[in-house]
Amino acid sequence: MESTDLAYDVFSKACPSRGTLEHVTGRWGALTLGALHEGSFRFNELRRRVEGVSEKMLSQTLHALERDGLVHRDAQPTNPPRVDYELTPLGREVAERLLTLIHFVEGRMDDVLVARGRYDETRGGF
Repeated sequence: MESTDLAYDVFSKACPSRGTLEHVTGRWGALTLGALHEGSFRFNELRRRVEGVSEKMLSQTLHALERDGLVHRDAQPTNPPRVDYELTPLGREVAERLLTLIHFVEGRMDDVLVARGRYDETRGGF
């Protein structure tokens, strides 16, 4: 990899990578990418899979991820129209890294819950 490939700096407020990082690591982006790693979904199937996301937020999330090249939207000219969403190769790579983090957090939740309890006892909760 050439050094020019590393010219982006997410810590700089003007860096375009910051927006993509927000799309990927925000609650709905991470959950959407994780769900799509399981396969292709229609909009309402994906909405059911990602419990709690509103139609508006899922739509905005999918648009952002599609714009970043992570999600492919396949609209088929049928009646009624059929739209499927799936990960691009880049999206699959990002989702795999996210899922590693997600599984790590899930696996350490007992430790997190103990820490929360300790914190709440000493500081009066959140």
